[in-house]
Amino acid sequence: MSATNAVEQLDVKILETYLTQNLEDFAGPIKATKFSGGQSNPTFKLETPKQIYVLRRQPPGKLLKSAHAVDREFKVLSALQDSNVPVAKVFHLCEDISVLGSMFYIMEYVKGCVFWDSSLPDIADNQQRSQMYQQMVEVLVALHRVDIDKVGLSEYGRAGNYFERQFSRWSQQYELTVTHDIPAMTALILWLEQHLPEDDGRVSLVHGDYRMDNLMFHPSEPKILAVLDWELSTLGHPFADLAYQCMQLRLPENVGKATGLGGVDRAALGIPSEGEYVAQYCQLMGIDKIDNWNFYLAFSFFRLAAIAQGVAKRAQEGNASNKEALKIGALVQPLAHYALKLTKGH
Repeated sequence: MSATNAVEQLDVKILETYLTQNLEDFAGPIKATKFSGGQSNPTFKLETPKQIYVLRRQPPGKLLKSAHAVDREFKVLSALQDSNVPVAKVFHLCEDISVLGSMFYIMEYVKGCVFWDSSLPDIADNQQRSQMYQQMVEVLVALHRVDIDKVGLSEYGRAGNYFERQFSRWSQQYELTVTHDIPAMTALILWLEQHLPEDDGRVSLVHGDYRMDNLMFHPSEPKILAVLDWELSTLGHPFADLAYQCMQLRLPENVGKATGLGGVDRAALGIPSEGEYVAQYCQLMGIDKIDNWNFYLAFSFFRLAAIAQGVAKRAQEGNASNKEALKIGALVQPLAHYALKLTKGH
């Protein structure tokens, strides 16, 4: 099976034999269907006569160091099973790449709703929209309040100097994947390097990609059933997650597949403003305010731009998960421009 086909399909016969031997109560046959939308780790719905599972795998081909770490996803999901953070149950991790050609894990299928449009046009009333955003901030706070020692994640990342380390990581990743010169990214990288804030000692488990379309909501209630896509999770600074989500909400509707709230009258929809959302977070976390907010936002735009550049590079090499990967690569420059506007108001 070619690398491109392996992204879109699974060798079901081999998988059935493997899961029969390694997954308790498993019984085939399997019907495998790839979920659309994910850029990074190909994800499949596995239907069997007895149960529905989800399989997430690394994409085949040469990968950047530390990228597509499905083993880390499996570890953090396992650690959070009994926490206040809603996550899917995980069943099995296969690190033997000879089985399917790349590492993968199996988890439960959670039946719910994922919303790609942050304005929530499919929700009937403003009260429910408001409750959904309240639930989002409550789950984010629950995540940042996880006792990392108690759940066995004290070695899940390095403590301290989070933004310095993340800046180094993503600027290096960007340099490894850049396909043409983008002056806005060059200017942004220089500004971030010159404005890195001093470490304030805050350390928590961070999701790394906390946004509306990575949340599975209950079909009829404003309740989050599962937080999805933990590939970028680590120990880090909690404000990084908050700023990343607010950055997502600042984006206009034509940037990426998920729709942002740039230019949207939030009050008319029952959706909190950025200031109100941050205030809710601060109240629940027991803090007064957040300094260096524009830096955190600019950094979030930068990191998303670096991720988009990686997607474009994989598309160029023929092993990106999503057919829209090349379009994602075109977002690097506008994302860098959004960030540079924030630097002028720092």
